[in-house]
Amino acid sequence: MNRIAAIVAAAGMGTRMGSGMPKQFLELDGVPILVFTLRRLAASPLLTEFWIASPEEHVEALRERLAEEDLGRPVQVVAGGETRQESVGRALAQISDEVELVAVHDAVRPFVTREMVERVVAEARACGAAIVGVPAIDTVKEVKRASLPEDAALITATIPRERIVLAQTPQVFSTKLLREAYALAEQDGITASDEAALVERLGRTVHVVLGSERNLKITRPSDMALARFYLEQERSSQ
Repeated sequence: MNRIAAIVAAAGMGTRMGSGMPKQFLELDGVPILVFTLRRLAASPLLTEFWIASPEEHVEALRERLAEEDLGRPVQVVAGGETRQESVGRALAQISDEVELVAVHDAVRPFVTREMVERVVAEARACGAAIVGVPAIDTVKEVKRASLPEDAALITATIPRERIVLAQTPQVFSTKLLREAYALAEQDGITASDEAALVERLGRTVHVVLGSERNLKITRPSDMALARFYLEQERSSQ
């Protein structure tokens, strides 16, 4: 079977959550959000191994916690870095060259679905690079913030909504392509907010498959409330 490694980015500190604890370790349905997310990812048999990039001080505890989970495939925990890019890069460096594709997913996107994983993997197999995303609903403004207070900005352009997609994860790439993108970024001293941006710098086209508004990234306290609401809805529908 072709090997697909899932790198789960779990090294962030979640300062916007204001909880004093990294957001990936806050509990959803009685388990850490990270564990909840891994269980959802594990619903897809296409993912053959998991690599978790964790804050260094949580590596051992996380290894012990994940040893209690039966995810049905190998799970490795590595120490992440100060940025998402550095964290993913550290995991990527340890993945075998025999791995066909790498799927990067945020630890705090717990409502990823098997169908979503399998659609983006299929697209990446066909073209080498694909991400999940959703169309923008709101009108998007480009602004200039220089010399303006934090609660105000100067609009410099209105970007047509039909040209905007809000990027989500999983983001899936051929292993070779993602390594090339990381090597170039390191050479040029570039830091990007997602893997697709690094691949785009190679001049490669990245495809987008439709995600879901429910595939939210838990960042603020209000996101936790929404996640619990989604969970209750799931239970009611079942």
